[in-house]
Amino acid sequence: MKNMKLSALSLALLLATNASANDEKNESEIERIEVKGSYLKGYNAHSASGASRLELDIIDIPQSVSVITASQMKDYQLTNIDAVLDTATGVNVERIETDRTYYTARGFDITNFQVDGVGLPLSSGNNHADEDTSIYDRIEVIRGANGLMTGVGNPSATINFIRKRPTAENEININGTLSSWDNQRLELDGSYNFTDSTAIRTVIVKQDADSYLDRYHKEKNVFYVFLAHQLTENTKFSLSHTINDSQATGNNWGANPLFYTDGSATNYDISTSTSADWSYWDISKENTVLEVSHAFDNGWQLRGTYSHKSTDEDSELFYVYGTPDKSTELGLFGYASEYDNDDKHDLIDIYLSGEFEFFGREHEFVVGANHSSMSGEELSLYDYTTGNGFPVMPPLTEWDGNTPKATFADGKTGSDVSRDQKALYFTARFSLTDHFHLTAGGRQNDWEIKGESYSVVQDASDEQFIPYIGGVYQITDNLVAYASYTETFVSQTELDINNNVLAPITGKSQEVGIKSNLFDDKFLATVTYFETSQENVARYDDRSSPGDSRFIGTKGVESSGFEFDLAGELLPGLQTSIGFTHFNIDVEDEIDANVADYTPETLFKVAATYRVPQVEGLSLGINMRWQDEISRLQGVVAEGFSNAGQEIITKQKAYAVVGLMARYEFTEQLALTLNAYNVTDEQYINSLYWAQGYYAAPANYSATISWSL
Repeated sequence: MKNMKLSALSLALLLATNASANDEKNESEIERIEVKGSYLKGYNAHSASGASRLELDIIDIPQSVSVITASQMKDYQLTNIDAVLDTATGVNVERIETDRTYYTARGFDITNFQVDGVGLPLSSGNNHADEDTSIYDRIEVIRGANGLMTGVGNPSATINFIRKRPTAENEININGTLSSWDNQRLELDGSYNFTDSTAIRTVIVKQDADSYLDRYHKEKNVFYVFLAHQLTENTKFSLSHTINDSQATGNNWGANPLFYTDGSATNYDISTSTSADWSYWDISKENTVLEVSHAFDNGWQLRGTYSHKSTDEDSELFYVYGTPDKSTELGLFGYASEYDNDDKHDLIDIYLSGEFEFFGREHEFVVGANHSSMSGEELSLYDYTTGNGFPVMPPLTEWDGNTPKATFADGKTGSDVSRDQKALYFTARFSLTDHFHLTAGGRQNDWEIKGESYSVVQDASDEQFIPYIGGVYQITDNLVAYASYTETFVSQTELDINNNVLAPITGKSQEVGIKSNLFDDKFLATVTYFETSQENVARYDDRSSPGDSRFIGTKGVESSGFEFDLAGELLPGLQTSIGFTHFNIDVEDEIDANVADYTPETLFKVAATYRVPQVEGLSLGINMRWQDEISRLQGVVAEGFSNAGQEIITKQKAYAVVGLMARYEFTEQLALTLNAYNVTDEQYINSLYWAQGYYAAPANYSATISWSL
């Protein structure tokens, strides 16, 4: 494997050298284009970099890709990533708690999140607290496995956040928002050029909000600074730092019970929460990024990135468990815990990219390497002695959160885990004919985990090569057909019956489709058929000894289906983003059966904003998402009831959530935007990802004043 790595690097250097030797242009003849921060005035982003290190037009990427632009985020006040991904084609947002969220696509959890194309899988598979979108220019969603840039994770999707950078002109933007439930938000975003070679971009956000949920209150503070400096004509340097502080009180841990002991569904008020009045969850995230890039005179580029991210979580939480009696509402119990988490991520990524000539045609090549490490410590404490750690609950219909605070001094558990990954990746995009481009490459991942998590040893290591191949054929000037295949892997720590660590979970993703640029390249349409699967997923081995669990690898989830993604200016003044997804999930193991039920198999999303020509400065819009019925098997009715043994199934019927927008621009600098969310006051459970759940927000409204200079 070492020789393979050296050969790939040698090939890259050879290509760069040859390109330099064959370049007959002198430096003064080379056209240099410097791109600073930009604002996409519409819903169609023409390019995306998260699928490879090549800055390709989306129509030239052999995968389904959609982009939520700054315009769309601004129109509908999509100020956190949950709200953004609610609008993304094929993505389902699983809000299991107020401050913890999972994301799924094509039947699998999304765990790969990148910033400017660099990142690691979420260590716990979910996101704690929301991520503010104020610092991002756009958000790319690359559906399916992204073997070139990640390789580790599920064959679901990769979310790539493109940060704001200094703009060519000095500017400042101020947004003030007032919303339902006393939600107040102030956002400042400014860019300033000190000299022709030095510029800065700064974003500051302050938000304070109550909630439709009883006792829930949240404060959020965001600070972002990005300093860019042109060291030489060919070399650029940037340093950035982000602070995202979230302080929640009255947050829930777990959610409401969804059924009674007789199997019938509960029906609590929308505002019902299981939180205690003393519960809180403080989360502080910081990220420092250093970038250096150099453009060689032959057109090749070298870029290096160092990223350091830290997360500090402190919380005191209250969980409610049990099944209530339908007539008395009794039968629930409390469960208090203190939870602290500290983790640090360090990542170094360096790559070389450029064009080379082969058989008389121009081709593109990228080779890179990265090294990432993560160390994390978790601490959980309980109260087994005072009687306040596991109180008997009153009826949840009467619960006001008033319970004595537990003394967290017992049952100390936790984790101390480190992860280390080394990777080498390369991509070649060959121009085989004027109409056919083939992208081929791969990623070698070396992955190691050490430590212990809640008394379970996590030691494991894996090596895996992830191939990628894709082709794009240009049928006409504006129509292409494409196909691609790639893989993923996820290391496992479970032991088999012979005391050996299970081999990693491997995933496959293949898709074919067509893409078309329409209406003078203002509108992009994509139609995709995909097939996705996982193998060797750990399952409990029935041959295990009592108290000593062992596992076997079995077939996991398979899904197949199709997607439509439409984005851009459909008619003059009408910006649209439309996504439709339908797929089927097949499972072999009954453990996975719930996945097929709680995952919506049909999703339809649309956002449309129309600039009314009859009234200068007026824009109107609608934002809607629809999903089909989902359900979850919760067990069977216990003995003692007339329907004993009957399956308990929680169902959430199909529903649509509709939002409306109106904006009036008094001047080029001053505008008022009014937003209405869930205008039909649809009542629905946020998620059936877990056995518990809570209702989504009812109809609510916001008003935003925007001023720019």
